[in-house]
Amino acid sequence: MSVSLYSVKFVRAVLLLQLVTLVVIGALFALKDLTWGSSAFAGGLAAWLPNVLFMIFAWRHQAGDPVKGRVAWGFALAEVLKVLATILLLIAALAIFRVVFTPLGVAWLSVLMVQIVAPAVINNKG
Repeated sequence: MSVSLYSVKFVRAVLLLQLVTLVVIGALFALKDLTWGSSAFAGGLAAWLPNVLFMIFAWRHQAGDPVKGRVAWGFALAEVLKVLATILLLIAALAIFRVVFTPLGVAWLSVLMVQIVAPAVINNKG
């Protein structure tokens, strides 16, 4: 998500939709087993939390008069940090907390799919 392309209101709506998806999928998997529910919640957090951190980083570096080229490097750095945070969260969930892989993967992919689909849905409404 490029900050310059989307308004703060739009980004908040996408992040809120991702959070709702995370909670709903976690609750649905919790109906099967509490371990599956916590695993799904961990997978959703591994996708949602790096997006939140990326947006905070991007908003902080967008303030003021950006120097040409600095925006691109800031965006690239934020993306690298986002990918590293995602990898670290997934490793922590799998290695340290020993979560169940299936709900972790389903929730992670679902939250990522919301990031892809939500802009099209929100733009068609407005």
